[in-house]
Amino acid sequence: MTFCPLPSTSESVEADPAKREEQAKTVCLRLLTARARTRAELAEQLTKRGYPDDVSERVLNRLTTAGLIDDADFAEQWVRSRHEYAGKGRKVLAAELRTKGVADDVIAEALADLDSDAERDRAEQLVHAKLRRESLGEDDVKVTRRLVAMLARRGYNPSMAYEVVRDGIAGERERRQV
Repeated sequence: MTFCPLPSTSESVEADPAKREEQAKTVCLRLLTARARTRAELAEQLTKRGYPDDVSERVLNRLTTAGLIDDADFAEQWVRSRHEYAGKGRKVLAAELRTKGVADDVIAEALADLDSDAERDRAEQLVHAKLRRESLGEDDVKVTRRLVAMLARRGYNPSMAYEVVRDGIAGERERRQV
């Protein structure tokens, strides 16, 4: 009696392109279940898993047509969420979207909804929250530098960040004197 191993599932799938395409679609749907993703992110995941470019392209086109992949909607939601909850400014948001593979024109459109007043308001909220825990002395250079750096890391314009911090420190001093 001779032993004859069963063919591996990967061999049979490689032979059937329809099954391979269905598997790629399943991978994409599983990834999209966790969170919204860009087309570039999904393409990268399919490439990493060894799917050929033509299979990936067909699957991604089908998902785009079905409305499950929408980079413009993703960018809009990303900007709104990261600005509101993480306090990110325009520069950082644009950089994050670029790393996710969103096109520059889509990024510009998503950031257009974020006006400078909203950005300044969010920066003021961040500074106000930090100032509550700071001890203010005669010379606030260290506190100013730390707060401006915090805003700069989050992508806020340096001149606007300095103005917000300066005004925030003045307001906090006034509040503490009362």
